[in-house]
This record gives sequence, C-alpha cells and structure tokens, in this order.
Amino acid sequence: MPRTLLPLGIALTFLLGTAIYAGLALPNGPQSHLLLLGCVAAAYMALNIGANDVANNVGPAVGAKALTMGAALAIAAVFDAAGAFLAGGNVVHTVANELLVPGVGLDSAPLILVMIASLVAAALWINASTFVGAPVSTTHAIIGGIVGAAIAAMGIGAVAWPVIGMIAVSWTLSPALGALFAAGLHAVIRRAMTRREDKVAAARIWVPILVAIMAGVFAVYLAINALSQWWQPGLPGALTVGAAAAAIGWFLAMPWVRMQSLGMTNRKKQVATLFRPPLIVAAALLSFAHGANDVANALGPLAVIIRETQVMPAAELLVPSWSLVLGAAGIALGIALFGPRVIHTVGEQITKLNEIRAFCVASSAALTVLAASAFGLPVSSTHVAVGAVFGVGFFREFLAIRNMTGAAVPLRANLVDAAMLNDRPEDALARERRNERRYLVRRLKLAQIGAAWLVTLPASALLAALLYRVLVAFSG
Repeated sequence: MPRTLLPLGIALTFLLGTAIYAGLALPNGPQSHLLLLGCVAAAYMALNIGANDVANNVGPAVGAKALTMGAALAIAAVFDAAGAFLAGGNVVHTVANELLVPGVGLDSAPLILVMIASLVAAALWINASTFVGAPVSTTHAIIGGIVGAAIAAMGIGAVAWPVIGMIAVSWTLSPALGALFAAGLHAVIRRAMTRREDKVAAARIWVPILVAIMAGVFAVYLAINALSQWWQPGLPGALTVGAAAAAIGWFLAMPWVRMQSLGMTNRKKQVATLFRPPLIVAAALLSFAHGANDVANALGPLAVIIRETQVMPAAELLVPSWSLVLGAAGIALGIALFGPRVIHTVGEQITKLNEIRAFCVASSAALTVLAASAFGLPVSSTHVAVGAVFGVGFFREFLAIRNMTGAAVPLRANLVDAAMLNDRPEDALARERRNERRYLVRRLKLAQIGAAWLVTLPASALLAALLYRVLVAFSG
C-alpha cells in the first residue's frame, strides 16, 4: 500500500473494528442498528478531533524546534488519550443537553438521528479543514451540527439561542484573549530577561519564576477543568494546589537552570534553550486537558444515542467505559495518522517561533481558559492557541516597525546595499518594512484561518440539516 494511503487504511480499519464491536458486544434491540451507526460516527469524529486539535497543544513546540514531529505526536497521543479516558466523562453533559430547549419533545428515533447527523457533519467539516491545514474549533463544529440537525427536525424554536449567542461571542473573545495574554507575557520576558545586558544572569532569576507561574497556572487549570470528575476542590482548594505546584516548580527549576547556564554565552538564542523542558511539559499538560475536555465533542452526542437506544431514564446521561476507550483511541489515532498537516500550520506557517515565544503561547492558552472560566465565558481552545500565536507575531511586528520608524540602526546594512545599487535609502526602508511585516505574520494565513472559523458553525449546521433529511428518508 502506498505510504499516502496507509493512514487512511488504518483509519478505515479502526472504523470497521468499531462497527464490529458495536454489532457483537452491545445489547440488541429495535434501535441497535442506530447505536452501531452512532458508534461509528463518534469514532470518526474522535479521529478528526485528534487530527485537527493536536496543533493547539504541540504545534508551538514543534515550530520552536523543541520537539520533533515524531516526539510531539507521541506525547500528544499518549496524554490526549489519557485525558479522554481518565477525565473525559464529566463534560459530555453540556454538549449533549444544553444546546436544545428543554422539553422540545423530540421522540427517541428523531433525536438519535439528530445526534448521528451532527457527528457525521461535524467530522466531515473538520476532515476537510484538516486536509487544507486549517485549525478550526471542533466544539463549534459539533455545536453547529446539533443546531442544524435540530432545526431540520423541529424548527428554529428547538435551539437554545442564548447559548449559541454566547458561543458566537467567543469567536472574537477567544483569539483576542489568547493574543493579549501571549503578547503580554512575551513583553514581560523581553523586558526582564532578553533585553538585559547580562541575559544569563537575568535568566537564572526569571526562568525559575516563569516555570513556577506556569506550574501554578496549569495545576489550577487541571484541577478546575480536567480533573473535576474525580475531585472538585472549589476555588480556594484549586488556588492552594496551584500555589503548591508553583513552589515545587520553582525549587526544581532553580538548580537546573543554574547548572544549564554554566558557561552559556550571553546570547538570546542560548538563553531561549532554557525554556525547552517547561515547553515540553506544557505541551503534555495541554494535551491531557484537551483530551479530558474535547472528547465530549464525540461522546456527548453518543451518550444521548446510548441513552435513547437502551431506554435509560431521561435524567441519566451515562458515559460507559467502553465509550471512553473509543474516544481515547480515536483521538490518539487521529493525532498519529493525520496530525502533522495542521501542526505545520500553527507551528510554522503563521509566524516564526522560538522556545520563548512558544512558551508564551502554551502558558497563555491555559491562562486564557482559566480566566474565561472564572467569568463563565465559553472559549475555544483552538481559537485561544492560534490567537496566541498571532498575538506573539503581531507583538514582534509592532516592535520591528517601532525600531524601523525610530533609529535606523537595524537597517544600516540594507541602506548601504541600497546606496551601492543606486537605490534611495527611503525606498529601501519602505521595502524592508514590507518584507519584515510579511515575514513576521503571514496575512494570507490570517485570512484563511479567520474565514474557516467564521464558516465552521454555519457550514456544519447546513451539512447536518441535509444529512438529517437523508437519514430520515432512508430510515422511513
């Protein structure tokens, strides 16, 4: 089999194995064929979640050359699967229950078809986005699918529009917050460390502090967002855990930084290498939290299908262990088989990243989600992470433009070259400005990603509505 077809063959084998398991191991009943179809649709969705969302967690680390592509895929697959299996059962309720108006009155069979149509539509849209390398919100895709299929089944009154309105707000809120936090953190590091005359001495002070902050933020993030199925410490408990994690991070980082910085040259590139280990840890923790939260985009609709086909009490929304295994395996396979395309986009094709900039992106992603959660605002992890990459890029571009409009020292060599070519220095300055802007942030990628974000929810909704009509026609 050609190498390009091997991932597709493995993915199809996984879907076939899911169908065989559902057909042989799950209870038989009048709607068992719908349960089988729902399991396959959820497995397909899980594959696409892994393929697209992996870039949020490890893309910056790959772009900064802190991780090879193979190592990044391995870390993401292991930690995403662990998060989905160990802590993924607590978040399916929102995706499954809060998008439709209570008491809408959908019968069992139409509700199952709504969920199947939403899974297939969302997965198809994410699949197409991954193929072109566009990072999109898998949460928005499944929400759009449920909304579109529900409208096709019951009309616009079936949808909880205030919830959808909050999601629409997050389209602009998520990337803006991610960009703000990432740019702010980059500015702090630049002022405190990389612009100092003695960068190594400043790094010995500030890198352990930054590692401590990152450890504290991630500990609170995991306690509140990823581990709430096991433990709900409340805000005081989560802050206590965060403070303890920060102290541990500082005590571990301090001697390591001092040892690594011995004999280090006083250059920004050398100092940046001190951020590699915390960046790798951040990628792993982000992957775990992603698996715990976003597996609901596949398992939320499947939980409704399980409930309806097995005639469970309406108040219950069970997440069987086999469905968590299905979601975890699908996400891990999606990462391993199809992850590199979107990783390249986020890590390498938006702006140039090094270890410091990637550290800012990873830390701000967790900080943004925490801040939004504190205010009850829905945000997309994809939008946050990509917004953070753009924030770092535009901040660097702002600094470059400011330097060029001030003292022209950075352009002295280019101006000399311009004089040798009988070109006017002011023309060389303008040309350099244009080149610098293109190099720091790629406008074409900004336009492509923004368009994909705007289209995700309505495209998934329209596709789900069409698929629902097709399923109704075949089932009737």
